[in-house]
Amino acid sequence: MLAIFDYNAGNQTSVHRALDAIGIPNKITNNPKELRKAHGIIFPGVGAAGQAMEELASEGLDEALKTLIWEEKPVLGICVGCQILLDYSEENDTKTLAVIPGECRLFNPSWTDYKDQPIRVPHMGWNSVTLEQPCELFENIEPDADFYFVHSYYPAPKEEFVIGTTTYGRPFCSVHGRRGLWAVQFHPEKSGRPGLRLLKNFHNYCLEVADAQ
Repeated sequence: MLAIFDYNAGNQTSVHRALDAIGIPNKITNNPKELRKAHGIIFPGVGAAGQAMEELASEGLDEALKTLIWEEKPVLGICVGCQILLDYSEENDTKTLAVIPGECRLFNPSWTDYKDQPIRVPHMGWNSVTLEQPCELFENIEPDADFYFVHSYYPAPKEEFVIGTTTYGRPFCSVHGRRGLWAVQFHPEKSGRPGLRLLKNFHNYCLEVADAQ
């Protein structure tokens, strides 16, 4: 089973529906026992970084999640869940979870697109991901596959944690982390077949880890 982390600041229902659609057992929960029992955790998020951190801290869920990460429970962060795994976000001037070194930055509206036009903020629409290093999440996904993005801030982790990049005005990190702790800026649950394949790949990794224990 995958646990979808519930902290009142996420798009848990859409992730739940996507996992149901591909037959992956899952449960929306913030119960520590259920989180620890799960094969892996999906950490979604929508809205603002400050609000998300307030929701996490209000019930001690920030420390609960970090403990599971240090115990090497597989985790997949999505959108705001991707951003607040870093040290800091410019959004609301927020100290975040600090499990991946780096910060989250606001897109610069003076950046220009391929037509030399200023980019629009937020970044909203379909874009591809260029892998900077191999990643199990992208197995059997075409290199030119598009994923759905909607965000005004982007992750800027320390270079060795950059897994994939996307160009919007200029290249930015759209996938970061390390093996077993991944974070994607796009919404796989809203990205059609490539996104569902990515969720399936994450589940497969979680099962492999569980079998090895």
